[in-house]
Amino acid sequence: MKRMIALIALAGCTAADPPLPPQLEDTCGATAFAALIGQNATALERVLLLGPVRVIRPGDAVTMDFRPDRVNFKIDDNETIQAIDCG
Repeated sequence: MKRMIALIALAGCTAADPPLPPQLEDTCGATAFAALIGQNATALERVLLLGPVRVIRPGDAVTMDFRPDRVNFKIDDNETIQAIDCG
């Protein structure tokens, strides 16, 4: 019985990752780039990108920090822009 109580007490000590803040509004201006979705990633070379920008490809290591002013361009395996969001 004492072991069971100890296990229950230890189970409550695990730390969970903090949830990401919900993205309720376009805080980084991502909607201005919506026309790029579906285009090749090279289309980013022809666009003036001011401010923090992150290009994320499959397998890339990315930080977990949330920056509401940063535009994220998510690129797939075919080098196509799949999504654009803030963070």
